[in-house]
Amino acid sequence: MVVRWLLRGVIAVLVIYAALAGAVAWAMLQPPERFGRIMTHVPMPVVWGVLPGPRIWGWARGGHLAHGDEAPDFTLSTFDHSSRVTLSSHRGRQPVVLVFGSYT
Repeated sequence: MVVRWLLRGVIAVLVIYAALAGAVAWAMLQPPERFGRIMTHVPMPVVWGVLPGPRIWGWARGGHLAHGDEAPDFTLSTFDHSSRVTLSSHRGRQPVVLVFGSYT
């Protein structure tokens, strides 16, 4: 009887773990702005400590570009959200530098 309850408990924990990992993987497949909005509600120690966050991130955001490939087109909001910038609008005219991160 105790073994049956223990087995059910382990199965329940594994199902919850898989559901959380699946939800994080789904979030990581979203566009960057939506991903950021979703992840503000998730405790980071759970994603990066308890769940396999780094492996999911590598899978979800790995990409398939090789050296010399043309960058895929994308559109992002400016820092102050007053307008949107598309990479293809600069292609062939001027160099484009992408900065990811924060200087604070």
